Parts: sequence; C-alpha cells; structure tokens
Amino acid sequence: MPEPDRLYAAISKIVGSRAAAPRLTDGRASLILDVTGLDAKTRDAMAEAAKQALLALPDVTDVRIAMTSEKRERRIIAVGSGKGGVGKSTLAANLAVALHGLGRKVGLVDADIYGPSVPRLMDAEGTRPMAEDQKLLPVETRFGVPILSMGQLVKPGQAIAWRGPMAGNALGQLIDAAWGDTDTLIVDLPPGTGDVQLSMMQKHKPAGAVIVSTPQDLALIDAARAVDLFSQANIPIVGLVENMAGYACPHCGQISDPFGAGGAQAAAAAMDLPFLGRVPLEIAIRQASDAGEPPAATDGFAGDPFRAIAAKVAAWLDRGAA
Repeated sequence: MPEPDRLYAAISKIVGSRAAAPRLTDGRASLILDVTGLDAKTRDAMAEAAKQALLALPDVTDVRIAMTSEKRERRIIAVGSGKGGVGKSTLAANLAVALHGLGRKVGLVDADIYGPSVPRLMDAEGTRPMAEDQKLLPVETRFGVPILSMGQLVKPGQAIAWRGPMAGNALGQLIDAAWGDTDTLIVDLPPGTGDVQLSMMQKHKPAGAVIVSTPQDLALIDAARAVDLFSQANIPIVGLVENMAGYACPHCGQISDPFGAGGAQAAAAAMDLPFLGRVPLEIAIRQASDAGEPPAATDGFAGDPFRAIAAKVAAWLDRGAA
C-alpha cells in the first residue's frame, strides 16, 4: 500500500472526507483537516483522535495537524408581520421543521424578544443554551432543528423590559451564535416595524422575508407596512402567507371564515408578490402547537399547509433569488 494511503487508512473512520491523505517525512506525519461547520469541541476531538491514531503507527513519532475552514453561506429568511396575533411564530416554527424535512440544515431564531414563544412550540421549554468561545450554542430539539430564543435565557414568565439597543444586541447574540453547518436560519421577528426589525436589516441582511397575515383588512394594512419596510431595505419578499383562513365546524362540516377569506392572496396580487399559501384556523394546529408538537413534524393533515409553503420557500432559495 502506498505511504499516503497507509496513513489515511489509519484515520479514515475518524476524519471521513475532511482530510486528504497525510504525508510522512522523517517520522513526522502532516495532516490538513477541514473543520468547516464544526464547533470547537467537535473540531478538537476529531484532531486529537486523528493524532493518536497516527502516533499508534510504528514509524510515526510526531504529528502536525493544520486546520482549515471555509466560510459557509448561511442565508436568513425573516418571518414578519405588521401586527401581533396572526400566527407568525407558529408559521416560523413549522416552516423550519418542514424545510428540515426537505433536507435543509435549518436553525430557528426566536427574535420576538418581548414575547418569545418558540420554546413552547418546539418542546424546548426549560432548556438553557450553553456558551463556548463567547458564542451561544443552539439548543438541539427532537425535530432536527436547533433553536435559540430569549425565552431560554430568562425565567419563565419574566417580562423583558429593554430599550431598543439592548434588544438589538440580544438579536445579534442569537444570530451570531455557533450554528455549525446550518445553511438556513429562519428568524421569527416580533410584530411591527421597530428596532429589532431595523437591526436585523442593517446588521444581518436577510436573504428574503415571508410576511404573515390573517385575511382581515386591519391585518392586511399592517402587513403592507411590513412589506414596505423590507422593500425599502432592498430585501426581497419571498411571499405572503394567509393564516387563520377558514374554520371547519366539527359538527356540521361547514366552512366558516371569521376573519374573512382570500384577503392575503388578493393583497399579494395587488402588490405583485408571490402568494405562498393559506393555513386554516384548525383546532388540530392549535392543540399540537400548545403541546410542543409542530404539525409539520408529522404526516397528519394539519402539517400539509406548512409543508406546501416550505416547498415554495425551498424553491425560492434554490433559484438563488437572494
């Protein structure tokens, strides 16, 4: 067996495709290790294991390992709304889960500083993120989507009474965390067009924005303001989602539209924007969300609208629209 192949065979199960074959000169083995996307703990453990495997060879007396890392393109999709109570956080959580189901390496940031709800939606209440090298380590969830939320950094029920700069700094810590090989970040923004939104656009430049609205006129007016804010910052609008778009009576099956119907789709057409789909006012969605079970994580019908919306967002990303 040629020398490089012999050395590589000793570490192949450890480094996989992250290294070329080592070289051996006067007893010293040299190895270049690609650690792109690895956190410090994983990176150091891999390097140490490779070193010990090489030193176990009879003719290796020293090991030198050089680490390289390529900067990954991580795109941010902001999920926003002009007003609260339109189901934005539920949409963001299920969008992240559905994109993961499509093979994306997705992270979820709960940037709703004053009203964080993602920990409940993702069954991660009571989990507190650790920090390493002055960066937060996202909390892994059983749905394959790591998350970070202010709701994990304060006591349950504690009010966060911060002025704009403090909220902006908190947002930066969540987004600039150790996200590893995550290629897409879904960021659940607070309602409105305030400091957190401005910090997001100026410092973190989302690839695109998904706007959520109920069908009623008052919500659509505020959604149009959110669209205008992102447009002023030259951030593409991926599309509009109509939430709470109809309710099927469990007794008679008749469809009721307490918030109206078709408003967001009509607004999208009027603004010449894509319409991503509608999510019904379905009790199964509410029950699953309260229980920390994102409907998009299961094969049930309640997850279908979210999966359809995620497919359109994935197609938008694949087109390189950002």
